[in-house]
Amino acid sequence: MPDTAEELCRRPDVRKELVRASGQKPAAEVKAKTGDKFWFVTHALIVVGCAVLYFLLSAKLIPLPKEHLDIIGRILRAVALIVVVVAVAHAISIYGIGRIEDATTRFTLKRIEHLVVALAIAVVAVSILFVNWYPALTALGIGSIIIGLAVQTPMKSFIAWIYILVRRPYRVGDRVKIGDATGDVIDVGYLDTTLWEFGGEYLSTDHPTGRVIRFPNEKVLDTMVWNYSWPLFPYVWNEIKFQIAYQSDLQFVSETMQRIVEEDLGEEMVKRVEVYRELLARTPVDELEVRSRPRVIFRVDEMTWLDAIVRYIVPPREAGSVKSRLIPKLLAALNEHSERVMFPKADAR
Repeated sequence: MPDTAEELCRRPDVRKELVRASGQKPAAEVKAKTGDKFWFVTHALIVVGCAVLYFLLSAKLIPLPKEHLDIIGRILRAVALIVVVVAVAHAISIYGIGRIEDATTRFTLKRIEHLVVALAIAVVAVSILFVNWYPALTALGIGSIIIGLAVQTPMKSFIAWIYILVRRPYRVGDRVKIGDATGDVIDVGYLDTTLWEFGGEYLSTDHPTGRVIRFPNEKVLDTMVWNYSWPLFPYVWNEIKFQIAYQSDLQFVSETMQRIVEEDLGEEMVKRVEVYRELLARTPVDELEVRSRPRVIFRVDEMTWLDAIVRYIVPPREAGSVKSRLIPKLLAALNEHSERVMFPKADAR
């Protein structure tokens, strides 16, 4: 049986290369800061204080009416439980989630943790109001039906948030396109997702526009999502096209364009792609479809010219800057041999 992608990712050599490709560094040993230790001590003191007061009330050392003693006792128990829940959550956040290397995973787990803590505190609060849990559950069920009918869209968005956590169509930090919106995911909330837009209607490049796009999570359930930041292959194919005459030396054009692009991009990209080729080699996918080096192709243009196209892979956030850097280099190298490369007048791009 061939290894799955997850099993391959656990291999030391593949994991090392993936970490290098994604720019993530191993997390250092997590230690509690002075402020964190102070909060742990504070939580412990509050719990001890509640326990002491509860003992004094139970021993009737504090003279209060019975009905008041019952209410105060429940409040003390609730406060102690809430403090314990918060303290445990804080410890998990520091010593558990804080040890995870992937920043996106840490962000997501903290969101889940906050939701679980909020639900636990809500349960404790309800226990104060209702001594008998049957009326509480009945009220909760009726309230849920009423709220569900009144706020169908938020509920659907919350379900979509769970879908995003499980299926991971995108994560914080990914560059995505969903519907007409394109941008980098900067927040995935319980009800909506926020993108830092790039490109857009005001720019012709992939540079950030400065605008923020926010849409309900439910959109992901019925709209196609394009993700440019797949961890195993965080690249996109890009290309630069020039129009040249039929009389041009096509072999020279091909070799020159490929050489310039290879020199600029270097061997680092090739090494990263080799890891992905190794992964594909263990699956039914044809590994030859993934090219680790630039490729030059020619295409007949409608305007009686040839299109000389150099195709290469590049990190999606660097597509615009790499193209802007390569075009002058390519033009300079080709224009040095005008007798072998003929361009249409003022039509090179």
